[in-house]
Amino acid sequence: MSTMIPKKVDTVNRKGKTAPAPEASVLDLIHTVMHGVRSLQYQWPDEPALAGLTPMEGKVLGFFARHPGATQRDLAQHSGRDKAQLARLIKSLRERGLLLAQEDGSDRRQVCLRLSDAGQAVRDTLQQRERTLEQQALAGLNPAQRQQLGELLRSVQANLAALAGDDPASP
Repeated sequence: MSTMIPKKVDTVNRKGKTAPAPEASVLDLIHTVMHGVRSLQYQWPDEPALAGLTPMEGKVLGFFARHPGATQRDLAQHSGRDKAQLARLIKSLRERGLLLAQEDGSDRRQVCLRLSDAGQAVRDTLQQRERTLEQQALAGLNPAQRQQLGELLRSVQANLAALAGDDPASP
């Protein structure tokens, strides 16, 4: 997909957008914050390693960075995403040399995936950019406020996971 399409869509989506009204619900605020993060997260034209990387591809790289040797099935179970969508993502990442595949010794039908050196470099760059964005987003909050915000959001996440019957510990 062209990198120009997401930028144009993001520009259109931001037109006329303002901060939520003071009476906005907490869920509206969370939604607005996440939309802001997502719209900025992959817009680094000065970083060739991240060019064309989609948010979902970034998540897939993160999963295999945390779970080297995992399978597409493991990713599907973890993410809840459609297997066909994940197959396309994995194929694209393999073709770009960011993921390596190896036949599973115990089940030849399964392919174990891990980051290549290039994939690890992209993941490292992405993590550094995410840390920078986090620092900028939390500017003005002292360490105690940051800790409190994290604790409150983890509580909200656990409540939502319990409603959905999911494990709140999985990111």
